[in-house]
Amino acid sequence: MRSDNITKGIERAPNRSLLYALGLTEEELTRPLVGVVSSYNEIVPGHMNLDKIEEAVKAGVRTAGGIPIMIPAIAVCDGIAMGHTGMKYSLVTRDLIADSTEAMVMAHPFDGLVMIPNCDKNVPGLLMAAARLNIPTIFCSGGPMLAGRLANGKRTCLSHMFEAVGAYHAGTMDENAVNEYVENACPSCGSCSGMYTANSMNCLTEAIGMALEGNGTIPAPLSARLRLAKKTGMKIMELIEKNIKPSDIMTEAAFHNAETVDMALGCSTNTMLHLPAIAHEANISLSLDIANDISAKTPNLCHLAPAGDTFMEDLDQAGGVSAVMKELSKKGLLDTSVLTVSGQTLEERLSTAENKNETLIRPIENPYSQTGGIAVLKGNLAKDGCVVKQSAVSPKMMKHKGPARVFNSEEEAIKVIYAGGIKPGDVVVIRYEGPKGGPGMREMLNPTSAICGMGLDDCVALITDGRFSGATRGASIGHVSPEAAAGGTIALVEEGDLISIDITNYSIELNVSDEELQKRRDTFQFPAPKVNTGYLARYAKLVSSADKGAILTI
Repeated sequence: MRSDNITKGIERAPNRSLLYALGLTEEELTRPLVGVVSSYNEIVPGHMNLDKIEEAVKAGVRTAGGIPIMIPAIAVCDGIAMGHTGMKYSLVTRDLIADSTEAMVMAHPFDGLVMIPNCDKNVPGLLMAAARLNIPTIFCSGGPMLAGRLANGKRTCLSHMFEAVGAYHAGTMDENAVNEYVENACPSCGSCSGMYTANSMNCLTEAIGMALEGNGTIPAPLSARLRLAKKTGMKIMELIEKNIKPSDIMTEAAFHNAETVDMALGCSTNTMLHLPAIAHEANISLSLDIANDISAKTPNLCHLAPAGDTFMEDLDQAGGVSAVMKELSKKGLLDTSVLTVSGQTLEERLSTAENKNETLIRPIENPYSQTGGIAVLKGNLAKDGCVVKQSAVSPKMMKHKGPARVFNSEEEAIKVIYAGGIKPGDVVVIRYEGPKGGPGMREMLNPTSAICGMGLDDCVALITDGRFSGATRGASIGHVSPEAAAGGTIALVEEGDLISIDITNYSIELNVSDEELQKRRDTFQFPAPKVNTGYLARYAKLVSSADKGAILTI
């Protein structure tokens, strides 16, 4: 066993003495040591219940004959970090989580790992670590939050909360109404209740085969989540015994399956950052270009919030991720020969799956659209691509042409939006918010929510080299690559320039001649970096562009 390096032989007697200091016994040191990577903390609502998940996992490990040992992982709440400097520290934690987990697991040679993530960057960070370390590993997330409910019976969620602020600034909602959302939008522990980034990634962890059925959808407060955690703890012992590693599961075919499920579910655009970064750790190239090919043949089957008015608990009751995959398999859109952590192939795992609500999970013959939830656009404004959640775009905005309203930061833009300075037809451009320029590639949920809350989502587009929350809806186009700080064309856009967007044909163009753009480029000067010290400064020097997954280069 891997743990023999610290438990066996006279040369390892000093190591054993320190394990004895933990209270471990001679008998326990003959069993597999399982690292339980717990992301529990008391500031993230999606993580406040992970101590319960952790204990359930440990119970499962002990039941199956292993010795569970908890090690910590950090996590940021994107919602709490939103709208201020804290959001610069969201995406960057993905690599901190992967690196620190690698350090802990290499320093303390566990025989297997159970990863317990839940929120946005925590899930991909631990998946990156799993691929990099490549020892038997399984995931069990903390589960999604329940939907909220207002006094009038309307169900609600975090995206409604942010849009309420925009409605307040538009004069269509008073402070008392906003406070009702404050008190009811987030009623329980768990990752926020729509198909936002956390739930998208937890569903795709299941789709790629690294978690048991139900991982993405069983609500956090339910006892079924604890039972899943116990079964996960038991299952890691089987993976250790059979030496089934992440490389056996996270294959190229499995990543393509995940992207297909992504399109069917209508996941967050952040998946277009995370899946390539995880694949990179697995030594697999997952080009952004493939997204449109997969989207072109993958029907969109679900419209969960923010695209619709249903929530994760509804998807769970309808049959969960397995039911969606069962629909996709009917048309041969998935490679069902791939292995999963259940020990079964995907085909075997889906044999008992059932679509229990064909209103919520549309049958493959009757989708919301014939193409997937995400589109990658290219043109002179985004030579290397940009991303939009097309399933959450008004039909009126699938094609749009309008004048650019240019801002060099989120703060500049939000002031003008709240002041009523954005008019129907405008294209809001927010730049220097990319991986390098931010640094940290902040989510633009406040500006997009303000636009929606003011009733402009069907007549105003927003383009940025930053990114968006999974809670964003509307013609919100992010990840523009190359970014402004890398000299991308977005840095050359001037107030009033016309921008043409054609989501249907995957096109985005700045309607300025090549000659004029070259003149602007010849006189262009980069602004001073926003951050010169600390982790963010180091991150800015190492991070790649968004189309490459914003991975750190060596």
